[in-house]
Amino acid sequence: MLNHRLPTVFGTLAIMAALSAPAGAAEALETKLQICNTCHGENGQPIDATIPIIWGQTEYFIVKQLHDFKSGDRENTVMASFAKRLTQQELRPAAQYFSKKPWPARTSPVAAVPAPDGIAVCQICHQPGFVGGLPAPRLAGQSYEYLVEAMRTFADGERTNNMDMVKIMQELSPAQREAIARYISSL
Repeated sequence: MLNHRLPTVFGTLAIMAALSAPAGAAEALETKLQICNTCHGENGQPIDATIPIIWGQTEYFIVKQLHDFKSGDRENTVMASFAKRLTQQELRPAAQYFSKKPWPARTSPVAAVPAPDGIAVCQICHQPGFVGGLPAPRLAGQSYEYLVEAMRTFADGERTNNMDMVKIMQELSPAQREAIARYISSL
């Protein structure tokens, strides 16, 4: 009698294990991603103004950046170390995890800044209001410090994982980049 039920018992256990694996994998990934809070903030507010907000960022952009850190196409020792801990199959779920979180509210008011000349070219990719979309990230709400440094690294050729940005930033003077960063950070 036991021999007749053994295949049923093992079959049931195998199905239950298969159905619980994705939830277990998702929980394991979420646990792995908790380290991101160390710099990017537990509530989505980074611990330093030079660190970008990733909560609510576009999924495509996060996937690309994680891939680029992992492959060495974008240099940052800390981020490369964390990205290399993710498998290729975990990159998209990791990006989804952060993209589904709400963009953090501002902690202090920012004075309105007039739009600088030439800002419309940035909105071709970053969208009106700088809310992001394919292919570019959301910039509205990022700090001035992060934005001006990101633009500088593109202009100086230190960051080359988007050659269009390198070309655009190299055509702008430091003063123009600062004005753009000041405007976008005020949105």
